[in-house]
Amino acid sequence: MAVFGSYNQVGIAEDVSDIITNITPTDTPFTTLIKSEKVHNRTYEYMEDTLAAGADNKAVEGAAFSAGTQSPTTLRSGTTQILTKVFEVSSTADAVKTYGRAKETSYQLGKVLKEIKKDLEFAYVGQDNAAVTGDSSTAREMASATQLITNSTDAGSNSTDALTEAKFLVAAQAAYDAGSEPNILMVKPADSLIVAAMTGASGRYRNFNDNTKTLVNVVDLYVSPFGEYKIVLNRHQLSTHAFLIDPAMWRSIVLRPFSRTLLGKTSDGDTHAVVGEYGLKHMNFGADHMITGLS
Repeated sequence: MAVFGSYNQVGIAEDVSDIITNITPTDTPFTTLIKSEKVHNRTYEYMEDTLAAGADNKAVEGAAFSAGTQSPTTLRSGTTQILTKVFEVSSTADAVKTYGRAKETSYQLGKVLKEIKKDLEFAYVGQDNAAVTGDSSTAREMASATQLITNSTDAGSNSTDALTEAKFLVAAQAAYDAGSEPNILMVKPADSLIVAAMTGASGRYRNFNDNTKTLVNVVDLYVSPFGEYKIVLNRHQLSTHAFLIDPAMWRSIVLRPFSRTLLGKTSDGDTHAVVGEYGLKHMNFGADHMITGLS
């Protein structure tokens, strides 16, 4: 007599988990660090100024006054960039019973909002992009952070070189000499390993046995002669750059915050557009520093 097994059964209930796993990174370190500023035009302007360098200042008693030469302020300008993501969900997809989400539209909207925020982070620090004014047939483009920082230190004589502590200190001193006060060293994940390895230099000590069986090999704060730097990892930034920044000197410019609009119905479903218009502002181009040419 043949055994009637599960392979012969009809109508076995399916077993699908209600948990949807997604490990794609959604953090946006640079955007999170800086404040937002509302603007009311696609082009926004602001000014920066400098003081004259210290000089040998002395006068003869009773001498007549002579007016010096004053320099004007520097006018900076930026332009906003429109970021969009569109998705469409059929009416049937929203009507059927699903696992892991109550309604398909809500689930897809959550994904799209995370994705477009990553697009904004990429526009800020993930590329070396000059501003484009745009016209009726050309999209406007914001200037990325690399275009808004005057001071830079090249990593080496080759086209690409590894980050070193020496180069970091050169950049930190240059920032200090310029009068800026960066307190963040923002690096790609691979360069964080180089920063962690700086503790192995001669004359430095680290206790790896704290009686808790915990091995710690990370540098969260680097105290240099030119100030303290918090180490921030950024998966989305240019791999060829490291940034020494003061978040207080940056603004995420907002002409239109991200919002969802339901488009006109053209099919048996709903089409949604997520749109925002943003720019980037560095309040003084000389305030921060970057290390370029990294491998």
